[in-house]
Amino acid sequence: MKAILHSGDFPVQNRKIIIGGSKSESNRLLILKSLFLNIRIKSLSESDDTRVLEKSLKTLKGTVNIHHAGTAMRFLTAYYASMEGAEITLKGSQRMHERPIGILVEALRNLGADIEYLENEGFPPLKITGKKLTVDEVTIPADVSSQYISALMLIAPKLPNGLKIYLDGDTVSEAYIQMTLSLLRRIGVKASLNNNQITISPVEKVEEVEIAVESDWSSASYFYSLVALSENLKITLSHFSKDSLQGDSFLPEIYKVFGVQTDFNTAENSINLYKQEVILPNRVTLDLSNTPDLAQTIAVTCFGMGIACNLTGLQTLKIKETDRLSALKKELSKLGAVITIDDNSLQLERSSGILPNPSIETYEDHRMAMAFAPLAVKTDLIIEDAQVVSKSYPEFWKDLKMTGINCDLKDLSK
Repeated sequence: MKAILHSGDFPVQNRKIIIGGSKSESNRLLILKSLFLNIRIKSLSESDDTRVLEKSLKTLKGTVNIHHAGTAMRFLTAYYASMEGAEITLKGSQRMHERPIGILVEALRNLGADIEYLENEGFPPLKITGKKLTVDEVTIPADVSSQYISALMLIAPKLPNGLKIYLDGDTVSEAYIQMTLSLLRRIGVKASLNNNQITISPVEKVEEVEIAVESDWSSASYFYSLVALSENLKITLSHFSKDSLQGDSFLPEIYKVFGVQTDFNTAENSINLYKQEVILPNRVTLDLSNTPDLAQTIAVTCFGMGIACNLTGLQTLKIKETDRLSALKKELSKLGAVITIDDNSLQLERSSGILPNPSIETYEDHRMAMAFAPLAVKTDLIIEDAQVVSKSYPEFWKDLKMTGINCDLKDLSK
């Protein structure tokens, strides 16, 4: 399916959009709910990744295919390894079998887990035989993926002796580790992070609790970009709060530099976005170590506004749904961008204009599709493989239309 996008009239009246629940919160809570039955979840994400994880948690024997769901692969590897009696072959898409998981598997093996590689060493698919894991200490590199660490943290309270996790090296995406800590504490688990040491106490059962999932800040980023690129668009997004657990809730601070003002409406649990006149910088420099999922959106915003940028802390992007740095370079270059990348950074020079009518490849990556879509404010464009957004935001194209973008979805299978 292709999305053919044309800029609309963008009337000044406010557009109200309800974004679905956070995928990151939902997936963590699903693992915890499977371990502690007294947890109830409200406003669960409707993303493909969350649906796949929810379905997979009902299986303890046989083959589980998580397709493109990277979080599910990491979390389920730890979950099944700790479930006595589980006998699982865990596999995914071809790209998933190219995404490393050796760091997590080694850590779990050090805890006593029984995990075998079925094809290539260090990569899925995996054969997992669940065991009682009694070792209570493990060291894991912290500079590759926070999901490996969160996977261990989520099973820790159900281990008979709890778990101490020693983080080796500089921690990437620490905000997601803090999210996991906060959710553990919310259900009554003693959990702390001090001096690169995470300590989680064992818990037999937790008190009954209902947790409402906040809307997804990563998904909100595309509307921040849209407001930044427009002249007078106003958007209200629900349900967001200042006390968010999500690292991407730093968006309001980041987008101030682009002239996007965020007003929090506490009574209605929403945010109002609108454009303010500001002096735009020639170049923006940001360390996105804690918010790497925003890199594509910010790079596209900068390009569309004619602002240069230096983005660092992007080392995790090479092992995502695609090599996001290479994909960004290729697709932005189609539009006339001058861009250079290395293993953990991106440098974009100021653009003098946008080459017309580009066709943007998405590389089976939902964020490529959604990050480029706001450029429709500046030029007509085509987004290839548009249905890929269902991975995290199934209603994206419908919500984009509500902002005034003309969006024509063409089903190429017919």
